[in-house]
Amino acid sequence: MGITDRIDAVTKIAPAYLHAVLPPPRSVKVELTARCNYACSYCARSLRLRNQNDMERALFERIAVDIRKAGVEELGLFYLGESFMVPWLADAVAHAKAAGFPYVFLTTNGSLATPEKVSACMKAGLDSLKFSFNYADEVQFAAVTGVKDAYFRRSIEHIKGAHKARAEGGYKTGLYASYIAYDGEQGARMQAAVDEILPYVDEVYALPLYNQAGFAAAEEQASGWKPTAGNRGRLGALRDPLPCWAVFTEGHVTWEGKLSACCFDHDGRFHMGDLKTQSFMEAWNSAAYQTLRAAHLKKNVAGTPCENCVAYQ
Repeated sequence: MGITDRIDAVTKIAPAYLHAVLPPPRSVKVELTARCNYACSYCARSLRLRNQNDMERALFERIAVDIRKAGVEELGLFYLGESFMVPWLADAVAHAKAAGFPYVFLTTNGSLATPEKVSACMKAGLDSLKFSFNYADEVQFAAVTGVKDAYFRRSIEHIKGAHKARAEGGYKTGLYASYIAYDGEQGARMQAAVDEILPYVDEVYALPLYNQAGFAAAEEQASGWKPTAGNRGRLGALRDPLPCWAVFTEGHVTWEGKLSACCFDHDGRFHMGDLKTQSFMEAWNSAAYQTLRAAHLKKNVAGTPCENCVAYQ
């Protein structure tokens, strides 16, 4: 199964998940770190609306086992930060595989994903590595990320290095890339860059520009872009904004151990439970989560943490 098939399986809400009380989700993302070495204008993380730190290793190891025992099949070792900043990332992959996860995946901006680090993760059992490749050239890269334009070429070389590491090690890790279609011209503008990396990845797909739960909408619009409503998945398989799949089919754990109901919980308003004091399933079906899901099922999220998302305005 390719990455877009897996994405589509999560973003399409199956009938069994159209309820307030749910079975375990197929996928959970765990934030090993909230830190990132980029300050992208389209990402509200750079607004620093919450503390940004690393998850305690012991906490990760405990909750990973709990999440797997709950029945979750896919574990993402990232959320809103750049996980290659974590020194024990490969050990986290190994721990997740030892806990029994059939599929362990990771998304990176590529800047720190050296062949040595990538190879260590592949050796540990990483099933999927996706590069967020969101810039057409050095000029756009520097304008959006706020870091040196040299990192643009470095990320491309790291994609090529990952391909080489996989071949030399005989690993089966899927290699993927995605890019953001900022506006109607971005797809054409991205073509040369995509063509360069295409021989080194198994699949490339496009994403709409998300409004980050409304947090980054003003910054995005100031750049001349038009963010899409909510998180409707990938281009080519967009979902209805209500009910939002993120509330029903995927869990998101912050570095502090909070279970969040949103892909873009930049200030903590979407916290539904605390995995330091609750089991995963207790938090997954907490009273707060049930109330939020009921509102989504009625397609009326006024008065909930979701009401500020432009999807519902």
